[in-house]
Amino acid sequence: MYNVGLYAGSFNPLHMGHVQCIIQAANQCRKLFIFLCVGNRRNEIDKKIRYRWLYQLTKHIGNVTIRFLEDDAETKESYTQEFWEADSLKVKQAIGEKIDAVFCGDDYKGKDSFYTRYYKDSKIIFLKRNEISSTKIRENVYKYWDYIPAVARPYYTKKVLLLGSESTGKSTLTINLANYYNTNYIEEAGRDLSEKSGTDLLMLSEDFTEILLTHKLNEIRALEHSNKLLFVDTDAIVTNFYMHFLQDENIESNERLAQAIILINKYDLILFLEPDVDFVQDGDRSVIIQNDRLKYSNEIKKILNNTGITYHSISGDYQERFQQAVSLIDGMF
Repeated sequence: MYNVGLYAGSFNPLHMGHVQCIIQAANQCRKLFIFLCVGNRRNEIDKKIRYRWLYQLTKHIGNVTIRFLEDDAETKESYTQEFWEADSLKVKQAIGEKIDAVFCGDDYKGKDSFYTRYYKDSKIIFLKRNEISSTKIRENVYKYWDYIPAVARPYYTKKVLLLGSESTGKSTLTINLANYYNTNYIEEAGRDLSEKSGTDLLMLSEDFTEILLTHKLNEIRALEHSNKLLFVDTDAIVTNFYMHFLQDENIESNERLAQAIILINKYDLILFLEPDVDFVQDGDRSVIIQNDRLKYSNEIKKILNNTGITYHSISGDYQERFQQAVSLIDGMF
């Protein structure tokens, strides 16, 4: 058992090779210091995001401390000997005690490096790790998805939003797509919350507030368990439409909330389902919308257009809609 150990990397992104090394290094030390190397002038994932990945991965262990090590090299290749000595001193000063062991992936074995040159008083321990590097993963993260640990996957998960007026097949298509891509989805929060009084015609203002907040929170939580994609059935855009349609008494406050959520929502693809399939009246759908489907569909589009949101129209029968959606989704990868 070593007293103090060191493991460092850019973790850009964190991958399973890093995870394996961190676990083994922590097992062999009373104290393990992980240094997150940050290139201030390089195009890297935000350092706070990478820090959170490392924290979530190690918070249960108890003997791990995470520190930043920042440099101004313009490229990873230009981070060479002119930085090494100064940065090794920063690391040693930050730790403040003798570093007994420096842990590296075995890809460093036999190479002249930051570690072999400036940590001569420490034992260099090479840990076997998989052959996939962060560089290779960055080239096509979805090809190497299995190498991305669960804590980092939400960062890369693409979100697909399905919108449209009533009875355009949104819910069915959302679930079908989630099943087709072997991932998860979130259903329209308003489906249940709008009927606390048995009908959406008697909704209270706080019902709209709850729908807006619940839907956003459901999305955040679902991202933690998604497999490359998360499908979202409706969002604040459609809730905003219904606040006007159902004449919310507290429209000004709820609309400010809706607009705030619309602005912070980021989707990789938005599919708008046109009202050109048969309207199915299940007893809860609006007869007013049923009698003028195109008008109300265009009102939702107007919100999208006024907000500057890009979307793709999906039309045709159910098979054509599914094929169009799959083509657009595959195109993202």
